[in-house]
Amino acid sequence: MQRASSLARLSASTGAGYLGSRMRGLRNGDAAEQRFHIETAEKMLELLGSMKGAAMKLGQIASFVDLDLPPEVQATYHEVLADLRDAAPPTDPKTIARVVADEFGAPPEQVFAEWSPEPLASASIGQVHWARLHDGTEVAAKVQYPGVAEAVESDLANAEMFTPLARLISPNLKVKPLIEELRARVIDELDYQREAQHQQAFFERYDGHPFIRVPRVFPDYSRPRILTAEYVDGRSFDGMLRTSTREEQQRYGEIIYRFVFGSLNRFRLFNADPHPGNYLFPEDGSVVFLDFGSVKMFGTAIRDAIRRQLRAVLDNDVETLLEEMRQAGFLPANARYDAARLMQWFREFNRPIVEDAEFGYTPEFARDVIRTTTGPRQGYVDLLRRLNLPPDYLTLNRIQWGVNSILGRLRARANWYRISMEFWEGAPPATGLGRDERPFIDASPFLT
Repeated sequence: MQRASSLARLSASTGAGYLGSRMRGLRNGDAAEQRFHIETAEKMLELLGSMKGAAMKLGQIASFVDLDLPPEVQATYHEVLADLRDAAPPTDPKTIARVVADEFGAPPEQVFAEWSPEPLASASIGQVHWARLHDGTEVAAKVQYPGVAEAVESDLANAEMFTPLARLISPNLKVKPLIEELRARVIDELDYQREAQHQQAFFERYDGHPFIRVPRVFPDYSRPRILTAEYVDGRSFDGMLRTSTREEQQRYGEIIYRFVFGSLNRFRLFNADPHPGNYLFPEDGSVVFLDFGSVKMFGTAIRDAIRRQLRAVLDNDVETLLEEMRQAGFLPANARYDAARLMQWFREFNRPIVEDAEFGYTPEFARDVIRTTTGPRQGYVDLLRRLNLPPDYLTLNRIQWGVNSILGRLRARANWYRISMEFWEGAPPATGLGRDERPFIDASPFLT
């Protein structure tokens, strides 16, 4: 009740403040409204950061996804809420030590040869501490906050409390599907042993890859509320943006794209939590991928169906697309829809790959994609409401929106069509990175 009440007060105060800022803005220009958004973002940082769990997860999404807001307002939320991604208010070291003792039957100083009480990072469900194993190996131990499971249950039971707050950020955002997706994925993320299995699966598939790194997991040092993995040093996403060249940012953008869509198409594995706090950037030009709590493994039939649907979109083949969507369960039997308009939406949604040409991701493109799905002025909302969304496809929208925003911040430019053909059809490498990884991919025993 206390958590729900806090969210309700925040929504009410920001709603009233927004109206007041608009009135002051009419008299004093845009400065009053901009001050309102700065103050609102700071309130969200303080409240959602302290609440942890699903409430904080919502703030993390707002910290990087490009929503339907003016660029200067969007930048305000991104800048202020960035701390929720990897530097949220930490939990008291003694409290974390008690979690370790509960899980292992001994304090962290005995479980590990060395233990740092100060966290490396703190996020929505747990925080990460540096430690050293008795054989000298440096590790990062992620410890779940005590009581976070109960907090998540509270948040999910009162999920409607998020609606006014989310609509303040993006007035046309369809909140319910986002909440339901959040519900399923956050519950999954509470089981660190399941996450350890996911991470180990990715580690095995990318062990020795020339530019993609996944830290190795140590199962003997992992428990339901503790996940211990190899320690890897590297810059944060925001640190990388401040210190890297445009050429390096192009490289990182392509690596992220290859990891996300290459994993789906080659290994049928999909990490559904793309946000900047889950990447590290070492000095060797590789990208380290973290946090595998929200992972889905697709069956071969579903993966192949996704490929056929995309091929129909690329070929502008309306009849084949409709047939594939019927078989997948997107088209209810009695629904009426404009097939040509539906194809137009799919091609807009997949603009980076619909042509054999270079495409540059931008924050504007990321916002445009969300507008096509949620903005009534775009003319697609009524059409999309007529469709069903099969459960197997639920995570794909989340990753698409997240990756669009991340690549938009990197201003990543490439011929994404040709890169995707490497995944779908085994086409020759389209870039230098493709040539670098081809021997590794060809030798992989995990290709499906």
